[in-house]
Amino acid sequence: MTGSFDAVIVGAGQAGPPLAGRLTAAGMTVALIERQRIGGTCVNFGCTPTKTLVASAHTAHVVRRGAEFGIDTAPPQIDMGRVRARMRSVVASSRDGLEAWLGGMESLTLLRGKARLTAPDTVEVDGETLTAPRIFLNVGARPAQPDMPGIKGMPYLTSTTILELDRVPKHLVIVGGSYIGLEFAQMYRRFGADVTVVERGPALIPREDPEVSQAIRGILQAEGIAVRLDADCIALAPSSEGVCVHVSCDEGVPEVHGTDVLLAVGRTPNTDDLGLDAAGLSADTRGFIPVNERLETAVPGIWALGDCNGRGAFTHTSWNDHEIVAANLLDGADRKVSDRVPGYALYIDPPLGRAGLTEAQARAAGHRVRTASRPMTRVGRAVEKGETQGLMKVVVDADTGTILGAAILGPGGDEAIHGVLDLMTAGVPAEGLAWAVPIHPTVSELLPTLIGDLI
Repeated sequence: MTGSFDAVIVGAGQAGPPLAGRLTAAGMTVALIERQRIGGTCVNFGCTPTKTLVASAHTAHVVRRGAEFGIDTAPPQIDMGRVRARMRSVVASSRDGLEAWLGGMESLTLLRGKARLTAPDTVEVDGETLTAPRIFLNVGARPAQPDMPGIKGMPYLTSTTILELDRVPKHLVIVGGSYIGLEFAQMYRRFGADVTVVERGPALIPREDPEVSQAIRGILQAEGIAVRLDADCIALAPSSEGVCVHVSCDEGVPEVHGTDVLLAVGRTPNTDDLGLDAAGLSADTRGFIPVNERLETAVPGIWALGDCNGRGAFTHTSWNDHEIVAANLLDGADRKVSDRVPGYALYIDPPLGRAGLTEAQARAAGHRVRTASRPMTRVGRAVEKGETQGLMKVVVDADTGTILGAAILGPGGDEAIHGVLDLMTAGVPAEGLAWAVPIHPTVSELLPTLIGDLI
């Protein structure tokens, strides 16, 4: 097929389909190209499957703790075949719903195949040529595969391939102590595996403030997860058990032996085979496509959305990318990436919810700050649930009273943080939260208390 369209969207992740919906509703003809699975990383390899597995692992953990709540239960028996089947069912339902939505869009042509730019207004898909004055790149990212010593010829898992396991590893060694690695660490520990996390840096999730990072480490270690930090010479080698991970640490043995190894060391944009040069584009040193505040590339008529632009690596930022582009293109708006307040979550249990800047980031940006924090041992709701690990913290500009950021590591932290996100988005100063009358007993009710300590 050779044809002309008003717009071509490459990639059916979290930005592509809703953008197609906005464009077709505005009367445009749109071609949407996907070479793998509709829904991209989130639906197929990220949010949906991993949080489904987290739910199964949480259920096993609750059963084991029954006696603490006066309920005698037998130790849980983990059937990973059934756990995986449930995950696949949830993923399939999400993907099917998305495909049905796309199938109902008038003026949309959905193409399956590998897309490649051949000119600023031309895309080839498996030998077919499509032209359009507007091209939107939503090609996503994949697990990074580092060139570490010993990796060639060694079997290893990634955040994608580990989803296919129908067994519990005897000893899972995870290289990478950030968000993806830690979620799998706790998950598989709760499924019954011995787990060791190997992190090159001096702390887990080092972008967080030290007290948050330390609290997360304590949560994981309390469940029996071994943590090896300052591993500055990581290498893989065969072992009688399966795999040997060489490390160089200030403390502990110089190597860890496990049956399986998961590499959770970041993600790489899917831009290397996109033909960027033919369209006059180039990626940066990490493979991201540079964009401006409106998500426009250096070539007029080409936008980059989602993980491939380096301006956010989450489903919600990808979705917001489509909102920015659609509002500017169709509604005459002037929306920018810098308008959004950064927020994200770490889905260990209890989860971490993060809004805005950490204290360190705020100080580095030149703010004079005041902070307030409270351990979960002093939050009634956490005590009642028997989940007292973690803390909550808020960062406020000392001169203006503006809320700069907050972290909630505790029960429902991923939900409770939205109160702060919403206030920051609305531009409400900290004082506006101090006199709220929150519901008791909740975790969120302590936010006004924290703010009250600062004004």
